[in-house]
Amino acid sequence: MPSEFPDFRLGTVLATSFTATLTERQGEPLERIPTPQRLIDWLAVEGLAVDSCSAAELKLARKLREAIHVAATAAATGDSPPASAIRIINDRSAAGRAAATLTPNLERVWRLNDSCVEDALSVIAADAVSIIAGERDGRLALCASPTCRAAFFDTSQSRTRKWCDMGTCGNRQKKARFMANQHKKPDVH
Repeated sequence: MPSEFPDFRLGTVLATSFTATLTERQGEPLERIPTPQRLIDWLAVEGLAVDSCSAAELKLARKLREAIHVAATAAATGDSPPASAIRIINDRSAAGRAAATLTPNLERVWRLNDSCVEDALSVIAADAVSIIAGERDGRLALCASPTCRAAFFDTSQSRTRKWCDMGTCGNRQKKARFMANQHKKPDVH
């Protein structure tokens, strides 16, 4: 992947990994799919390889991403998601013609019709429906980082995970706490 782009934040849940293509939403937002090619790259990493992506398809993908983020955030806080977000997710889910298939190793892979972005987005939207509807074992939560506030799917045993990603937000918060505590300690000479 080109070095001029920030790394992807990949998780174990497709829909929330997709929303993580825009990070630091409450600080200085960082767009991780700024170009159609970058969306192609992200989809390939997620097993949803497509042949091409237009600027209009990138715009459609971002619209779905934001609808999932809004609906997941509402679900995580116990609020009702806006009807407009639900409509976008449902429309994208219904628009595709992807098919789930089994490999000889009994793993699910997605077969996209004509390797098109619309099919890939339908898979992401269907995944969002599954987690927002509460069909999977886990819970939606929001990152405790005040600049991030990303929605993530917590599958930890206690369901008390605080950070979308321990390697970034969690470490940043732990470092800030450590530094604050260092400044509170009296100098001993």
